[in-house]
Amino acid sequence: MEAPHAIVVAVSRKSGHGVDKPNQLMIRLVEGRGVEGDAHYGATVKHRSRVRQNPDQPNLRQVHLIHAELHDELEPLGYRVTPGLMGENITTRGVDLLALSRGARLRLGGEAIVEVTGLRNPCTQLDALEPGLMAACLGRGPNGEPVRKAGVMAVVLQGGEVRAGDPIVVEPPPDPHEPLRPV
Repeated sequence: MEAPHAIVVAVSRKSGHGVDKPNQLMIRLVEGRGVEGDAHYGATVKHRSRVRQNPDQPNLRQVHLIHAELHDELEPLGYRVTPGLMGENITTRGVDLLALSRGARLRLGGEAIVEVTGLRNPCTQLDALEPGLMAACLGRGPNGEPVRKAGVMAVVLQGGEVRAGDPIVVEPPPDPHEPLRPV
């Protein structure tokens, strides 16, 4: 299902670890690996704390996506967040990423397909960018449950080039739908 005006706002990558990722004209997604040239590229986990736990676990965090609407929400609170600053590879607009089900697929541009694996858990590295940013990326739902707003993680099912301006098509998974949890 194509969300009206769902687009890629920016694409980013960084070869070394660290929160912010510089914007690029194009990123290349590689099936089962992630973003070519990014620190989190690979079939097994690359997140440093997870590597210490078990370096052989599958990489469910190959691609990080954040919705530009989060930037819009943070701006009146005094946070100047731009695409790539919070470590995302793909900044989107027009897709309610946090409402997707586990297993939802996103067609990015003409070739690439990613499958959503779960939520990104905001971490203290965000406070190094701007004090209080981590707390601003956490909220509470109607029943008091935590709401993690720092985007979603995905794996690459089909590779391809992705650029700012590319359309996004959302394909929900088959029933039953499973809500997103942190990965």
